[in-house]
Amino acid sequence: MDQPQIRQSQLDRSPAVLVLEDGRVFRGRSYGAQGRRLGEIVFTTGMTGYQETLTDPSYAGQIVVQTAPHIGNTGVNDEDDESGDYWVAGYVLSRPSRRVSSWRATESLEDRLSRLGIVGVCGIDTRALTRHLRDRGAMRAGIFSGDDAGLSEAEMLAAVTAAPEMAGASFTDAVTTKEPYVVEAVGEKRFSVVAFDLGIKSATPEQLALRGIEVHVVPADFTFEQVRALRPDGVFFSNGPGDPATAEQQVSVLREVLAARIPFFGICFGNQLLGRALGFGTYKLVFGHRGANQPVLDVATGRVEITCQNHGFAVDAPIGEAVEAPAGGLGRVRVSHIGLNDQVVEGLACLDLPAFSVQFHPESAAGPHDSRSLFDRFADLMAASPAPASA
Repeated sequence: MDQPQIRQSQLDRSPAVLVLEDGRVFRGRSYGAQGRRLGEIVFTTGMTGYQETLTDPSYAGQIVVQTAPHIGNTGVNDEDDESGDYWVAGYVLSRPSRRVSSWRATESLEDRLSRLGIVGVCGIDTRALTRHLRDRGAMRAGIFSGDDAGLSEAEMLAAVTAAPEMAGASFTDAVTTKEPYVVEAVGEKRFSVVAFDLGIKSATPEQLALRGIEVHVVPADFTFEQVRALRPDGVFFSNGPGDPATAEQQVSVLREVLAARIPFFGICFGNQLLGRALGFGTYKLVFGHRGANQPVLDVATGRVEITCQNHGFAVDAPIGEAVEAPAGGLGRVRVSHIGLNDQVVEGLACLDLPAFSVQFHPESAAGPHDSRSLFDRFADLMAASPAPASA
């Protein structure tokens, strides 16, 4: 089969400019579609899995910088997307591959990005850019190509600083499913779970289904009464983009889930919402955690797991001994996982309620598989703490 090829060499591409909120300017060449795109610029350290990154709804509103120097080597296919869309606001890379080398490829990465209107820039020093972001933190940025590449740097910077910030932003309504759907259990059905789609990746319900769990994926605005009508054995909150402080409706539903003692498991955004439901605050990290090589300590076992992450906010909870949940009436809670790079809270465990969460992505698509046992832990929790019949 003829492999799809990238059409252009880097030398004959039209100019493109990346402008950061603090005034730093990087000049390169266009990649993918042309135009103007604004968003929060972040970097991801994964060497593989760019297709999963691009289709992860958690990246909505963000311009993603790939720190790996060569991107596009394996093209894209019709099997590895983690959702039904490509969510990034823009794409930044150093050296695009000029040849697609995979028998699974159905299209080159650049052809797909062009077709979907994803504006990118290549040919810049992504190492220098990443070091700058590591010093200054995630910030607003803009990619300008095509006619917009002819704007003055002052005009570009004005457009960037006029763009909304990530703090206070909500993308949940944009990324969630419009209608509920069911992922059937693989083999004998053991449990039924309601999974709130806050930006869910397709690998997550697949991992639940492999454990004999029938997964009812529901929109983010699902009410507790609708949850209760499904009589689930457990409730799951997915990953997703945006500021958890904006998710008041989901936090309210989660408090009712906890009060009803329905077993709960949350990941990433779901971890932040459990924190807020328990009465803890959340805050924006300076540059966040993104990529497939983030080390996390499981406090209970002392085991270090290499995890896949994508988040810019974290839970503000005390590390150490268990404490009473600040919200009151929800018993004791302790920090169960800690990020080893910066001591950020990476998980919560309720000691008097059947609920726990982690800040990373145990479905690991793409990423290491160290934490997939957390789905088994959720199944064990539902077996040990059956939801009340009235739920």
